[in-house]
Amino acid sequence: MQFQNENSFDIKEKIDHSKIAILPIGAVEAHGPHLPLGTDNLLAERLSEKLAERVNGFVLPTLPYGQVWSLRNFPGSIHIRNDSLIRFLVDIGKSLYHQGFTTFAMVNGHLGNGTALKESARALYETCPDMRVLYFFYPGMNKAAAEVRETQSSHNTYFHACEIETSYMLYLAPEYVDMDKAITDIPDIPADADVTPTPWEEFTASAVLGDAKLATEEKGKYIVNIALENMVHFFNSNSEQE
Repeated sequence: MQFQNENSFDIKEKIDHSKIAILPIGAVEAHGPHLPLGTDNLLAERLSEKLAERVNGFVLPTLPYGQVWSLRNFPGSIHIRNDSLIRFLVDIGKSLYHQGFTTFAMVNGHLGNGTALKESARALYETCPDMRVLYFFYPGMNKAAAEVRETQSSHNTYFHACEIETSYMLYLAPEYVDMDKAITDIPDIPADADVTPTPWEEFTASAVLGDAKLATEEKGKYIVNIALENMVHFFNSNSEQE
């Protein structure tokens, strides 16, 4: 159910029947020559829609901007600070709580938003004690990705516009992928990038971290569906604790 398409006269009764709100959160940033700037938004939206079907939830309008400090200097990237994002998410959560929602799930399409999601969830834990707050970033994807990838990951945490993320797009939003422009760019990411601020232009000119040409819809479907099953599991396990 798309929350923004409802009207004010009917929504109260509908919330009484489904007290789950799902917020897609993405970013606007460089994703190589074959994927759009809004890749993370598209992935978060499409995944949220699939999740909503399984848990009978409302999909909120997408929050389209994220913390993209590492890629902020690439053409097209739009960066907002963590503290700005945290305040925004907390305000949304409090408003949902006031409207009667008892579950607020944030579906993240951009790794860089992780800190803000966690901190906003902690703040809502203190201020909205009767509302469950969940934050998801493809739970279980690492194991699933390792089973299907044909190239070694460029980094133990980062994946970007590569074999994996391009496969997500081929499954969830194929109309926005131009595989004729897919490239192979496997940068040597310095070890100190994990311990000191490191803009990505220091090790990549494309923002691609891998071999995007190896992406397939089948790989994306396999990983995304495992992540989706895990999200539903967390919903159900949280419900059982109430």
